[in-house]
Amino acid sequence: MGTARRDTPAYVESLRFVGHSTGSVKTLRGFRKGQHTLPDAVTPATLAFLGKLCADQLQEEGEEFFQRARTACTYKRKDISLDLSPCQALVTAHDFALQIAYGFEEGDPATYCHRWTLDGVKELGFLRGEACADLFSGRFGELVFGLTKGAPVEAVIDAVEDLDTPETLRVDYPSDCAHCLLSVEGVDAQVRFDGTELAMIFPRPGGPTELLEGFLAVRSAFSLAKSPALSGLLG
Repeated sequence: MGTARRDTPAYVESLRFVGHSTGSVKTLRGFRKGQHTLPDAVTPATLAFLGKLCADQLQEEGEEFFQRARTACTYKRKDISLDLSPCQALVTAHDFALQIAYGFEEGDPATYCHRWTLDGVKELGFLRGEACADLFSGRFGELVFGLTKGAPVEAVIDAVEDLDTPETLRVDYPSDCAHCLLSVEGVDAQVRFDGTELAMIFPRPGGPTELLEGFLAVRSAFSLAKSPALSGLLG
């Protein structure tokens, strides 16, 4: 997963859409009160336990999406497949790949994270089509780009701080400059850059088309800044 295809822009090595939700492990269908206890650490044993708890609903979710995608995109048998493994369902289709996965929420083994990751898109036209809108409406909160040519995080920070119009772009960062967070005027999303990947994080989930519109606004703001460090990131 993660490879850009055909008509993706030259500066993009990969792109993926990510959506996730969380819940208590004890609310999973396979959890039995009085028989099971909540995990207190993330270990191979508790990961295997989580896989057993979510197995039935993951299989149902994967099968349900497989059927919806097959119908919406009029796929033939050879165009789409479903593969199940512990804590993960992978739907591989002619136009995309979708991973549905369960894991523990970071720092809280009593909470699970349910994540959908869409990538492997062959043509951007698919993301703007009716079938994609039907399948993924309101599903994703992040759009992540792997860039063919990254940049030092410090260079991006300096470029924003040197702008003559700081109200257009704002930057925040930790002392070690491992990443930076960019806020773009008029864009209801935050941009996180770590040197190789640029992620747009939206306050509300949406479909791929909505997230792409937000990206185009960020790209325009970077271009208008007339800074090589910024405009060079997104072509």
